[in-house]
Amino acid sequence: MLRHAVQRLMLAVPVMFGVLLVGFLLMQVVPTDPAIVRAGPNASAEVIAQIRTDLGLDEPLYVQFALYLWRLAQGDLGVSIINNVPVAHELASTIGPTLELMFASLIWSIPLGIAMGTVGAYLRGSLIDRIVMAFSVAGVSVPVFFLGLVLIWFVGFQWQWLPFTGREGPLWTWQGLRAVILPAITLGGVFVGPVARMTRTAVLDVLGADHVRTARAKGLSERLVVTRHALRNAMVPVVTLIGLQIGFLLGGAVVTETVFSWPGVGRLAVGAILSSDFPMAQGTIIVLSMGFILVNLTVDLLYGVLDPRVRAS
Repeated sequence: MLRHAVQRLMLAVPVMFGVLLVGFLLMQVVPTDPAIVRAGPNASAEVIAQIRTDLGLDEPLYVQFALYLWRLAQGDLGVSIINNVPVAHELASTIGPTLELMFASLIWSIPLGIAMGTVGAYLRGSLIDRIVMAFSVAGVSVPVFFLGLVLIWFVGFQWQWLPFTGREGPLWTWQGLRAVILPAITLGGVFVGPVARMTRTAVLDVLGADHVRTARAKGLSERLVVTRHALRNAMVPVVTLIGLQIGFLLGGAVVTETVFSWPGVGRLAVGAILSSDFPMAQGTIIVLSMGFILVNLTVDLLYGVLDPRVRAS
């Protein structure tokens, strides 16, 4: 198991290097000059040239990238061009709200999706199965921003049941819990459908397997047959999908945080890109990419827990 974890961790290193390179190059093709952004629109050419020298923007691209990697190796993410504060400080204050939103959206959507898929597979062809499939297709088809705007309009504005702007406190407080409900429903709502569909397909395949028929022949209850023998063996593809979808949720969090003015990394990334704050934008790209890589690494390790053949390979 340890060898499997080390191998997956080593594979993440070149992936992260590629992310850093692509993110750095993308910032170079943006037409806005960071020196002009920092100096202001009325600055003289001499001031702009001096700022370019101070920022190292007059060096060749490969030198800039090497210096960028060297600073990252020292834990220096740079300083924001707009507000002149360390990028690491801004990111530290936004990672917590993003993790809260991710946790609040996953804590209900994953169990609900697995339960819906399992019930749909067990009651295949019934009305409940059709309802599960219809809900799953709707969840896949509805965009994140549309669901968020609908919830804001009805639940927040028309009925005034819940707040829909900003974060009102930590998740464990009553005010913070009320404030996270609508963003969590929005972000998790697009997660339920894919999980339910994959769970239904995987459980259907396992329900016809020999070991499930053997378990029924032994006289085990249907609850034990489905949960212990069918569901666990069907979880490998489900875990794969969950890992991929959690990675895509990081992208959905950008939209959700923008719609609900949630002070997370996604909203910070949008603001940094719109204001041409390149160090801040690069810092948010690093954080979001590391989150995606860590999620996939966790999924790889879960394979070893669910399938002993992975540990042996």
